[in-house]
Amino acid sequence: MSTTAPERARAAAGRLSIVDCDIHPAMRTPAELLDFLPERWRLHVQRYGARVPQPFMGTLPYPRMTPGNGMRMDAWPPGGGPPASDPDFLREQLLDTHGIDFGILQPLPAGSTTMDLDLGAALCSATNEWQLQKWCRPEPRLRASLCVPQEYPEAALAEIERRAGDRAFVQVAIPPRTIEPLGRRRYWPILEAAAAAGLPIGLHSAAYGQHANSGAGWFSYYIEEHFAFAHSLQTVVTSLVMEGAFERFPGLRVVIIEGGFAWAPPLAWRLDQHWARMRDEVPHVKRPPSEYIREHVWFTTQPIEEPENPADLLDTIGWVGADRLMFSTDYPHWDFDDPRFVFKVTLPPEQRRAIFGANARALYRLD
Repeated sequence: MSTTAPERARAAAGRLSIVDCDIHPAMRTPAELLDFLPERWRLHVQRYGARVPQPFMGTLPYPRMTPGNGMRMDAWPPGGGPPASDPDFLREQLLDTHGIDFGILQPLPAGSTTMDLDLGAALCSATNEWQLQKWCRPEPRLRASLCVPQEYPEAALAEIERRAGDRAFVQVAIPPRTIEPLGRRRYWPILEAAAAAGLPIGLHSAAYGQHANSGAGWFSYYIEEHFAFAHSLQTVVTSLVMEGAFERFPGLRVVIIEGGFAWAPPLAWRLDQHWARMRDEVPHVKRPPSEYIREHVWFTTQPIEEPENPADLLDTIGWVGADRLMFSTDYPHWDFDDPRFVFKVTLPPEQRRAIFGANARALYRLD
């Protein structure tokens, strides 16, 4: 009996069911998104562009991550276009080769940070439609992230209401660097709507947003920016806990994507210590912060921390909780994690099954 490429790959990987929680689809050209915009906004973008709160328009502030620099050298499609812009090549190189049962798309949309709020809402909606038409409808293994203009809550709520019933969308995507900390009440309607729809909030760390990763401004070097992704996500988690968002919305779930996870235990310990001494300032935080983090926050594995003593990684996973980790590759970026080699230690079989597939299947309701 013949077998498919995914079946052969799963057999080689120990018959794991694999869910990749961080795939970055790309457009063949910037004009590709124009086909999904209303006429008004298509003309606007062509004439004026889309202003974003960064030093340069049309690119990231650190050129290391532009399409020509920050990608796997072998990820360029043979038919042309940037990495991850060709669905057939992505299917062959990623999904089939590695036996991936489901892949979660993580577009890096300009709409979430566009200064013109109405244009930003249109760009988010166009990005969502683009995910459906180019990726999810032709390839049933792929799922989409619901992009919303978080600084325009009315439009964000309308987009959630419009799309939440489509099971192709499995989370609401919000960039970590919002105008105010994400736990602030201006964002509560979005958090409430996502929780009511059963959609986690996906916080993907990236080199864009309303603020620099540093409290004092932009860094000098890409290595500083890349390292500091974890810092911005720690502040987001702290804000959600201390502003009482998790207490107010018990069904709220958050996924930390491409921001590491080894920082979660010491952050929880430190917050617990301060809360024990100053809890009278935040009476709405009724339980130790570590309990909220443990119940409401999930983490993807890439970029996985690699301690000098590999056994220390097992201890860290134990502190975080193997039921809160989900495998990711970060395809097609240069720091891609191959599922065959991602862990430098041998995970217990139950943990391995949970991290590589079962946790994501449950959280995202993939079954």
